Amino acid sequence: MHKFAKDFHTLNYAIKGSERILLFAHSSPDGDTVGSVVALKEYIQALGGRSDICCFDQFPSFFLPLFQEEFIHPDQLEIGKYKLLIATDSVERGFEKLIPSLGPDQITALIDHHPDISIRGDINIIDPAYSSVCQIIYDLFRFSEVKISRKGATALMLGILSDTGMLQHSNTTPEVLDAVSSLMKEGAQISKIVETSFSNKKISTLKLWGRAFDKAKINPKNGMIVSALTKNDLEECEATSEDIAQVASILNTVPGTKFALILSERDNGIIKGSLRSEKYKDMDVSKIAAQFGGGGHKLASGFEIKGKIVETEDGWRIE
Repeated sequence: MHKFAKDFHTLNYAIKGSERILLFAHSSPDGDTVGSVVALKEYIQALGGRSDICCFDQFPSFFLPLFQEEFIHPDQLEIGKYKLLIATDSVERGFEKLIPSLGPDQITALIDHHPDISIRGDINIIDPAYSSVCQIIYDLFRFSEVKISRKGATALMLGILSDTGMLQHSNTTPEVLDAVSSLMKEGAQISKIVETSFSNKKISTLKLWGRAFDKAKINPKNGMIVSALTKNDLEECEATSEDIAQVASILNTVPGTKFALILSERDNGIIKGSLRSEKYKDMDVSKIAAQFGGGGHKLASGFEIKGKIVETEDGWRIE
């Protein structure tokens, strides 16, 4: 029996008994949260239900060649009309803001693979052993014995490839490869995912990456490679915060380093830190993130702090 058999049954019961369902994608949406909500929307539609996708940010433009979806801001929705709300991946990046306004008859379901989730819903499907939320949802679909559409397969593939670094990270398990093989048989557009998400980069993205790599510094004492991007860097490169994705993972490939940190200025005086490492480097970056109020996995974590990045002769300081 599957470890989430009871939870999968309960979630399916809630989905089939809900006329209107709200799917929640976390702020600064990535491939895993996008893929999971798109796949769930396909699933709900196949069951005859209706759903909307909610997020505090817009649908990432670079995923538009894959899916023509719309993310609706919570302020534009009547949250009380949804009987079931499903939050996927990094659920504490936005969903916690909705919980206080929910009524006693509304059902919440959390699907996540991050180990430090402090909030809880009525249904909790959380397991850090999974590579991605899309892998969990793949298991849900297989458990439920449903036919996965080509769009649904592409969405799940997007999340799995995103969170395994194109199957290069240590979380690429035999179960992940089985899922990838199965999704390819269902018509997942893997070449389009690679072209859209990994290979097809705008000149503004490449300029920003080049600036981040040029500014990178290595601390030989702790094996950290770090770089920082200010809002001025983004403006001069005509780039957006979406273009920062993957920088930490690329820096992490530099020989002789134990982990990578990329700091980037965001709106409202926020500095975001993204940390990456690999299993063979024996470094738990989640402990570093926790020191700044963040969290995540041992090999991929992040945090947000208030401040401004100031460049110095030796590196950077936060003011």
